[in-house]
Amino acid sequence: MMRLRTGIRLNLLIYAKIFTFSRPVFMKTPDRMSPLEWRASMGLAGIFGLRMLGMFIILPVFALYAAQLPGGSDKTLVGIALGAYGLTQAALQIPLGWLSDRIGRKPVIMGGLVIFALGSFVAAAATSIGWVILGRIIQGAGAISAAVIALTADLTREQHRTKAMALIGMTIGITFSASMILAPALYPVIGVPGIFAMTGILALLAITIVQWVIPNATTPPRAEARAPFSAVLRHVELLRLNWGIFVLHAILMAIFVVVPPALVQDGLPQGAHWKLYLPVMLGSFVLMIPGVALSHGKWRKSVFLVAVAVLLLAQSALMVGLGLGSVTGIAVALTIFFVAFNVLEASLPSLVTVVAPPGTKGTATGVYSSIQFLGAFSGATLAGALSKYWGPDAVPVFCAGLTAIWLMVAWPMQVKKAS
Repeated sequence: MMRLRTGIRLNLLIYAKIFTFSRPVFMKTPDRMSPLEWRASMGLAGIFGLRMLGMFIILPVFALYAAQLPGGSDKTLVGIALGAYGLTQAALQIPLGWLSDRIGRKPVIMGGLVIFALGSFVAAAATSIGWVILGRIIQGAGAISAAVIALTADLTREQHRTKAMALIGMTIGITFSASMILAPALYPVIGVPGIFAMTGILALLAITIVQWVIPNATTPPRAEARAPFSAVLRHVELLRLNWGIFVLHAILMAIFVVVPPALVQDGLPQGAHWKLYLPVMLGSFVLMIPGVALSHGKWRKSVFLVAVAVLLLAQSALMVGLGLGSVTGIAVALTIFFVAFNVLEASLPSLVTVVAPPGTKGTATGVYSSIQFLGAFSGATLAGALSKYWGPDAVPVFCAGLTAIWLMVAWPMQVKKAS
């Protein structure tokens, strides 16, 4: 426990150093981000991170908890409980993104946080796996990712939008890493019900941030001229970006179907996995800074394509690491993966808001977010099947194939602001 505290303090110092060095890099533009843009970006990144916390934090411990519940011995129901959150997220991002174009971003975000909190409390009070599934369905119904991304776009100028999205992307990485560390530590103390209740309380507290910390958009989205919904679905550049986010999150979930068991098999106990994840995430954050700093203007497409190619390299490295049974090899592969992941996670939503037809940022990001969660669900499901029937080595091969297709799809992309 003493070593854990020391490690956490050390990593907090490292995070501070990263922020100190990265902010000047982010600000090397003729026009710096304004205090309002920084405030909005930081607040919305925190809200987005809370949404991803609901997906990530139970992953390391839920199977242990579910086995104690009536019906929890059925692995299919356990899988449904884990995936239900992503499925309802995918189903409701589009209508709630569309709604945010009509009534405004903040009402949709605050309403979604209330629904998420309700689902968290239902899951916390669950006495069977069926009630947990219901709670997860309700949690996912608070689908606010599209509205958060659209509000980020509303509150930042185009030349700084990638930096704002980078904060969201980094928050996802930090949330994932923190989940891998916090969940095993919290499980013996408050159990999974306590973890669910904690996320519900945090959601309610986040409403005050939305109301009092995050600025209001100067131009209400409903005041803009709107293109028809079909324009979003037929838009070639949006289709390229939507395929990209599907692949990116499918790969993320697929990797963590096979990596944790491989680490245990290769001699790293589950309780020590945080010792690998923290250096990986910290190293990837440092290495992604140049990519994010260059991912706007004339370098935007080049950086994007290089990041997809690096993602492909990461899958090759993971094949080697899994094949050799090397913890070090897996750590190197994960570091390469998260460098590309963080750059792409920052670039993709920014590009969506740039190319979306007028008045459809909420709708476009709704489609984007739905496909993001669908990718997460599909990646985890397919990776489980591949690992079961063909072994874990088949998963990075499958991921490499998806990434190669993405690279071909993205190659002719045109990054032009919709008129």
